[in-house]
Amino acid sequence: MGKNSKWAVVFLVLGIVAIGALPAQTQPAQMQGDDLTIKIAVMGPGDPLYFWWGHIALVIDNARTGQSRFYDYGLFSFNKDNFYLNFAFGRLWYSCGVSSTENNINSYIYTNRDVVLYTLDISPEKREEVRQYAERSVLPENRDYLYHHFKHNCGYPILDIIDLVTDGQFKEHFTAEPGRFTLRQHVRRHTWFSPIWDWLLNFWMGQDIDTPLTVWDELFLPDEIGSRISEFVYTDSNGVSRPLVSDVGMVYRSHNRLPVLDFPRRQWPRELALSLFLALILGCLFHLQSKSTARGQVALGMVHSLFGLVFGGAGLVLFFMSFFTSHDYTYHNANLLFANPLLLAAVPLGIRYAVSRNYDTRLRSEFILRLLWLLVVLGIAASMLIKLLPQFWQQNLTDQMLMLPIALTLALEPAGLKRMIERIFWRWL
Repeated sequence: MGKNSKWAVVFLVLGIVAIGALPAQTQPAQMQGDDLTIKIAVMGPGDPLYFWWGHIALVIDNARTGQSRFYDYGLFSFNKDNFYLNFAFGRLWYSCGVSSTENNINSYIYTNRDVVLYTLDISPEKREEVRQYAERSVLPENRDYLYHHFKHNCGYPILDIIDLVTDGQFKEHFTAEPGRFTLRQHVRRHTWFSPIWDWLLNFWMGQDIDTPLTVWDELFLPDEIGSRISEFVYTDSNGVSRPLVSDVGMVYRSHNRLPVLDFPRRQWPRELALSLFLALILGCLFHLQSKSTARGQVALGMVHSLFGLVFGGAGLVLFFMSFFTSHDYTYHNANLLFANPLLLAAVPLGIRYAVSRNYDTRLRSEFILRLLWLLVVLGIAASMLIKLLPQFWQQNLTDQMLMLPIALTLALEPAGLKRMIERIFWRWL
């Protein structure tokens, strides 16, 4: 072999070694993305309150490695340091994590929750971009985020991914399209079956969730994301229109679970009927007091305390969340006009009324109690009147109808009010 031939062999060997040493990321993205399948997993509501709105995650199947990875953007732990304190002040930290798809899907099936997989029809390059996005999101420096039920929840990284693969077309389209309902109406679609939680959650949420939405705003709900991506058509890099979703697979359908409503129900008739029923019972107790003073007095005193505890306690929580926390969806809440911490004064006053043996002492307690409930009536009237101004609109008729008949009866029951006025009048004379 000549001298030149030897150098040719050396350079050939060095060239082969150099090519083999190239990092994997210098290979074309298409080669990497060809093996990937990108899916969006949408899970239906679960039993605990914090699962009532469903869940969503990213699934990446890799045909080359045989792995299927489940990227979950809604992880939290009750055991985390200061979890309850942070939640109370509206500083709830969530995390992103990745684990086996099979194990996760099986856990949702075990807890009887719907599982639907939406397979995305995107290019290999975009699949690789999604994989890289997902891997970055679970790094220790990126995985934690400050949770917000309506503005930043488990669905928003998924929306980022969808917007990434459609080059911004998805967001551009749906930020310009009017939504179907307000945030409150969407909440009530999911809480209608639980009268107590339905009332409490909506009582605590203020007027800011009663404004018109775009479809993009409605995508805080996982099932809304599933519905919208399954019907969306985008233009790819070659100028070809194609459906975003190529396949919708129902992995599991839950059974014996109350459905999410397609349209929110009007709940105020139910609350009004309950309040009228309770007002009727109060009327019977007032009548009992006129026939048997001792028993009626004890019963009415306990009722005053009970209603003061329920409505005053709810008002105290609302007052705290409205002025001292980051729960911004509780701000600007007209319910504070008629249900606030002041009503907690009915608890000791009701007990004093119930146990008082001296008529004048009981009369003083009754006077203050009636005044408290009269303030509730006036507050409800004020909260109705300010709705004439568009900047104070709040969909709180349910709260008003629940409290109005009760407060009217406790404040203005005619026979007892007449006796009290006569007693005060004669004492002044």
